[in-house]
Amino acid sequence: MPETIARGLEAARARTSGLTQFGDGELTMQHSPLMSPLVWDLAHIGQQEDLWLLRGGVAAAQGQLPAAIERLYDAFENPRASRAALPLLSPGQARAFLADVRGRVLDALARADDTADALFPYSMIEQHEQQHVETMLATHQLRSGETLLGPGAPLPPGRALASESVLVPAGDFVLGVDAADEPWSLDNERPAHAVHLPAFRICRAPVRNAEYRRFIDDGGYADRRWWSPIGWRHRLAAGLERPQFWTPDGGRVRFGTLEPLSPDEPVQHVCFYEAQAYARWAGARLPTEQEWEKACVWDPSAGRRRRWPWGSAAPTPALANLDGAALRPAPVGAYPAGASAYGVEQLIGDVWEWTSSRLEPWPGFTPMLYRQYSAPFFPGAGASDGDYRVLRGGSWATGASAVRPSFRNWDLPIRRQIFCGFRLAWDVIDG
Repeated sequence: MPETIARGLEAARARTSGLTQFGDGELTMQHSPLMSPLVWDLAHIGQQEDLWLLRGGVAAAQGQLPAAIERLYDAFENPRASRAALPLLSPGQARAFLADVRGRVLDALARADDTADALFPYSMIEQHEQQHVETMLATHQLRSGETLLGPGAPLPPGRALASESVLVPAGDFVLGVDAADEPWSLDNERPAHAVHLPAFRICRAPVRNAEYRRFIDDGGYADRRWWSPIGWRHRLAAGLERPQFWTPDGGRVRFGTLEPLSPDEPVQHVCFYEAQAYARWAGARLPTEQEWEKACVWDPSAGRRRRWPWGSAAPTPALANLDGAALRPAPVGAYPAGASAYGVEQLIGDVWEWTSSRLEPWPGFTPMLYRQYSAPFFPGAGASDGDYRVLRGGSWATGASAVRPSFRNWDLPIRRQIFCGFRLAWDVIDG
């Protein structure tokens, strides 16, 4: 198992290197106040690896950086908008620091016990780096100028789906996971517990660009009937008229390249309020995260969870669009073999899916060794009044090791620079 963990760490590092192999000016520039300069992410990845894998999470212990420099990479102490003004390590210094820490970590990993408890911190750090890779891809999307990343790898073609939605009957299912079944799951995914849900219907696929275009053409952004009061206020204040990176004439900018919209791709770069308004316009709603997870993993014939929508096999390019190579979502219908037991498709990869749920702890929640990972974002913890909305399923940019059906992402409902979309759900009367 340590060899598997080592391969995962190196795979994440290869992605990091690919997104930061550019000149110093690219790495030190702040392309948006929503995002860090890439050089900050680069050194922060090493700082967290040093903290958790070389010092056991003891911040007071001497790390590979002087304490005054290490504090520059504290994400809670230094908001993103202020990071460009900090006296950060240069790109060369950050790369040297990263390489030094990784060499020490691999030496420690070779001596580690071959148990899930001993190896969990290594998996946590691999997932952390993959999360920052996705953040760095969002930074690349926000930068102006010609793309640095190329067109992306080819994807399988889409196909027409047999029906728009599927019925998920009322009944119990097991929400969340335990360490015994998912040893690399993070604290907010645990513990597994039984939940009863009423019947509902859920779309087989995420909402497509062509479908969202009809909402725009029907005046959806000008009609406050479809918007919540807070959503409408945000739409006016932010001047929202279409998804981020769409152009008025029906194109989009993707990593610096202006191109026609692909009608069958899932829509992305919409905030929670936009997704909610579209759902109301369509006579639907957003699913709760419990509904999303049941549609994703519950096998009603077997009466148990599947590890993935399609079964126990790990994700492959034939099953899901992950790991960032494509640089875009796959068209709807591209992964029939990736369907869940209910026949719902593209639940893993392509676009993070907004749900109607706020981030809350599952009953019996226990913080993991990184105690600040989830708890500061729960309601009542003081971070933006607990109004973080849950997104599920990962995106095309997500590393396969950093997503599971139980994985819970979250963000503020106004955010749309992330690779986020949504699918629809409906109540079922007397279902």
